[in-house]
Amino acid sequence: MIKHFRDLDVYRKSQELYPRVIEFTKEFSREGYHLRDQLCRAANAIHSNIAEGFGRSEAEFKMYLTRALGSCNETVNHINDAINAGFGNNNLGKVLFEEYERLGKQLYRLREKWKKF
Repeated sequence: MIKHFRDLDVYRKSQELYPRVIEFTKEFSREGYHLRDQLCRAANAIHSNIAEGFGRSEAEFKMYLTRALGSCNETVNHINDAINAGFGNNNLGKVLFEEYERLGKQLYRLREKWKKF
């Protein structure tokens, strides 16, 4: 039974991935400062939106899940940009790219199937 936003797998997964994004961005050059900032903010916004929307009406929570999905897509895009620009550890970037792609699919499914308990 889901009683708290921390019970949601997508919330926990997003929280687990966030420190790895921070680790990935630590190696960005000065030229990558703005991308690092955007990437960290987008990754943080995923679980923040889930937490903020949980406990509201079903329609409102789905809206927050949509925002979380948008932030997840933004995170995937920024990771891809970082890899293409040669910022950060390439292997970690690829792992994060795949993990956030998977998280986006999970968010999409949750939004489509969410029913208030």
